[in-house]
Amino acid sequence: MYMETKLCKNCKNNFEIQDSDLAFYKKLDVPIPTLCHFCRSQRRLCYRNERVLYKRKSDYSGKEIISHYSQDKPFKVYENEAWWSDAWDPLEYGSAYDFSRSFFEQFLQLRKEVPRMALNVTNNENSPYINYAWYSKNCHLCFDVGYTEDVMYCATTYYSKDVVDTFFARECELCYYLIDCQKCYNSRYLQDCANCHDSYFSFDCKACTNIAFCSNLRNKSNYIFNKQVSKEEFEKFIKEIKQGSHKKYKEYFDDFKKVIASAIHKYTHNLNTENCMGDYILNSKNCFNCFDSEKCEDLKYCNRIEEKVVSSMDLDNAAKGELCYEGLCTNGVNLKFCTIVFNDSSDCTYCDLLASCSNCFGCVGLKHKNYCILNKQYSKEAYEEIVPRIIEHMKIIGEWGECFTLEDSPFCYNEAVVQEYFPLTKEQVLKKNWRWKEKDIKEYQKQNYEIPDAILDVPDSIKNEILACESCEKNYKIIEKELLFYKKLGLPIPRKCPDCRNLEMRGFRNPRVIIKRNCDNCGTEMETTYSQDDKKKVFCEKCYLEAL
Repeated sequence: MYMETKLCKNCKNNFEIQDSDLAFYKKLDVPIPTLCHFCRSQRRLCYRNERVLYKRKSDYSGKEIISHYSQDKPFKVYENEAWWSDAWDPLEYGSAYDFSRSFFEQFLQLRKEVPRMALNVTNNENSPYINYAWYSKNCHLCFDVGYTEDVMYCATTYYSKDVVDTFFARECELCYYLIDCQKCYNSRYLQDCANCHDSYFSFDCKACTNIAFCSNLRNKSNYIFNKQVSKEEFEKFIKEIKQGSHKKYKEYFDDFKKVIASAIHKYTHNLNTENCMGDYILNSKNCFNCFDSEKCEDLKYCNRIEEKVVSSMDLDNAAKGELCYEGLCTNGVNLKFCTIVFNDSSDCTYCDLLASCSNCFGCVGLKHKNYCILNKQYSKEAYEEIVPRIIEHMKIIGEWGECFTLEDSPFCYNEAVVQEYFPLTKEQVLKKNWRWKEKDIKEYQKQNYEIPDAILDVPDSIKNEILACESCEKNYKIIEKELLFYKKLGLPIPRKCPDCRNLEMRGFRNPRVIIKRNCDNCGTEMETTYSQDDKKKVFCEKCYLEAL
């Protein structure tokens, strides 16, 4: 096998280029990348702000709107209804390509001029404070969610109802604090569980009912700390949990972490895969260094891929695509160096915020357009004559094959998703000449209210109180629907803000890094996301199945 070693121009670490990589680059007519795949993903994720929302004025109507662009961002921002309407024409911002200037300079100027959508949302109802969300109803502060109803403070959650504080959950109902769970009901504090009902503080349990503080169970009922109890004993044990004492829940949470630490962990969470390397890959084939991806084939260095993406490399948050490269939030065929290009677009290069477009180069904000360069309309013949000249011009000045830099991102480093997967301190960010969002002191007022320990003692008036996160000290509030949920499930009022709770849940997952480690039972070498320093019992698939 051919192997070439390159030096990443950002982190200065070596990375490998294999013959299969070269074949892909040749097929798409792009050069070998100058950054390692970690730095390439870091660069892409700096262009996606999911969780930080602002109130600002619409540059279309002047009305106050919710947006993930703050008022000081150098863009025109329209409410989504106006952006999708025919009241404005993005071609009016078009200009002929100037071969005396760099492509990046011209593109970035265009990006500042063309209006942007306030939020990346589609067909939602009564859910103003959500982003990257679709077909959802009555949701609050949720991000990357779809087909959900009455959910709050959730991320990467789909087809769920009446859930709060979930992360990577699917088809769940009446649940709290789930991580990588599916088809669970009336449960709280679960990780890697499926088809579980009335379950509490458990890890890697499947098809279980009435369990608490358990791990690695299958088809069990009435278990506490992995020991069988009577139905009456279980109900008596759970009665205290349902009192919703914050002091007790801190103890339960510590026990939950001990349950996870002592459990047997399968080396990977991949399911129904063939020739795949990564984690949380489902129903896929030939996917390498991929994470959180489903129904995919022939991918490399891709993360958060929603079904039927094939023959692509270096994507984050993509769906239904083919022959795509260096993309973020893409949907289509032959999309290269694109951000938020969707609705089955095709043959687009260096484009941003396009819907249902084809054969576009360096365009921003177009809908249902073809053969455009820098938002200027061309004939098919003229387009096919000019684009090769632009690419040659970009090659000469060293732009072709590069992506837009972190300095050019619309967002500060700690506004974007990049901070969640590649966390840096303020000092580290500023040292690289990247931007950092400073705290708004108005969001950090002192809490003068003492929250009652038990949920039964919490008055409705707490909805009027300003609370301060015990972790980061940022203010947050309890809304009416949220309070009703906590009382219904017997849960204490959270002492941390939604962002810190989300960050805490993320900490239960392993980093997106593949390392070699030996099975703790048979010694077989494995490729896993569990580091050598992780003291958990990590088994190969054979040993894991035999241990259940």
